[in-house]
Amino acid sequence: MKLYHFLFLLLPVVSCNKKEDEAQPTQAESMYFPGDTNATWETKPLATLGWKENAVQPLKDFLTQKNTKSFIILVNGRIVMEEYFNGHTASSTWEWNSAGKTLVATTTGIAQQEALLNIGNKASDYLRTGWTNMPLEKENLITVKHLLSMTSGNDDTKQLVIKPNLIYVADAGTRWAYSNIFQKLMDIVASASSKPFEAYFNEKLKTKIAMDGYWDVGPIFTIYHSTTRSMARFGLLALNQGKWNNTQVINKTFFTESASTSQNINPAYGYLWWLNGKTNFMIPGEQTVYQGYLVPNAPADMYAAMGAKDQRIYVVPSKNMVVIRMGEAADPANPNFAISGFDNELWAKMNAVIN
Repeated sequence: MKLYHFLFLLLPVVSCNKKEDEAQPTQAESMYFPGDTNATWETKPLATLGWKENAVQPLKDFLTQKNTKSFIILVNGRIVMEEYFNGHTASSTWEWNSAGKTLVATTTGIAQQEALLNIGNKASDYLRTGWTNMPLEKENLITVKHLLSMTSGNDDTKQLVIKPNLIYVADAGTRWAYSNIFQKLMDIVASASSKPFEAYFNEKLKTKIAMDGYWDVGPIFTIYHSTTRSMARFGLLALNQGKWNNTQVINKTFFTESASTSQNINPAYGYLWWLNGKTNFMIPGEQTVYQGYLVPNAPADMYAAMGAKDQRIYVVPSKNMVVIRMGEAADPANPNFAISGFDNELWAKMNAVIN
């Protein structure tokens, strides 16, 4: 995989000069949460942030060239940019691909806070023994947390999550490898809650933040589809560490763990969230350790939901910012599982706007 590295640029910080003073109201204003799914969403003129309006069109041109269907920037919950391309509209739904893993992680955390499960417990406590094709003593090493952190030790070369494909490669917790075995978390939540996963997800997460969308269960992947604004709603929940307006949907402790290094093998991975600003990282399909930031051109504190064909939720706490991108693969020859050079290219264009 080709990785692109750019210099990391920062937003202006507050000081006495005029340009930086213009950014001060953004830092001081309250966080905004939109109402129900069809409610008007409050906006904020880009000019009030002191951003460079002459760099917006090059950003839009780049998004068009890279097969983007929709793009949103939120600051303090308010829409600063919202663009649709190639026939896509605000009411169109699109696939999250692996960005939807973060929905599964959050739902698992909700089940834990309701005392339905414990992520420190064996996965077989909820799936029954024999759910893998591993020796029993190796299967029993796999906890729910190992599924959240991609350290179950299974063979990651087989995408279809069926028992014959869940083969032992290493002891759980000793090897990081990106795979679809995370989907067993959906079965765990269903077992623990005595409800179908989607029913539990709808009740405990989707309706709480007025998302739309649905899970499409296929032979290999179970993928969430929604409008772009619903993806932005989840990003806003993540920015606020699991809190939506006055309701703590997922407790802050679990969410903080989710957006923090979950194991010592790949520091750039939390509970199905990708983390920027770490000293090294690994990527899907490889055991190579790369030095430096996951997305060098993005803010160091950014964490992200990343899916195939460059579906993205970027969350940047230092800027109170959420960025959403949906569409086809930026590079059709490299649809990727999650990470791609597109991220650095996009942040280069964004930095030209926000600095």
